[in-house]
Amino acid sequence: MPRVRRGFKARRRRNRVLKHARGYYGARSRQFSIALEQVHNAWDDAYKHRKAKKRDFRRLWIARIGAAARECGTSYSKLISGLKGAGIELDRKVLADIAVFDPGGFKAVVDATKQ
Repeated sequence: MPRVRRGFKARRRRNRVLKHARGYYGARSRQFSIALEQVHNAWDDAYKHRKAKKRDFRRLWIARIGAAARECGTSYSKLISGLKGAGIELDRKVLADIAVFDPGGFKAVVDATKQ
């Protein structure tokens, strides 16, 4: 009985990994075993950074809101507390957009929290 050479299945598996490794430097894009390790590391990093991106954007929005709030004569924490007290339900992403692109509108929001 002839031996099993795993031709098609193994080649398809190797080519799938090498396709993901395209553009990597040197042997990382050409040698299967090295490319496999690099692709697994890349997938790990991609997973971690999808989670970190949410934290990073929240920090950015808070920094923008805080800077705009200080220009309007209040602090970030007082603004957020005032929004909750006034029943204004704007999330930080929308508040940051208003602060950057419509300073007059942001000033109106800040004034609404002081009443």
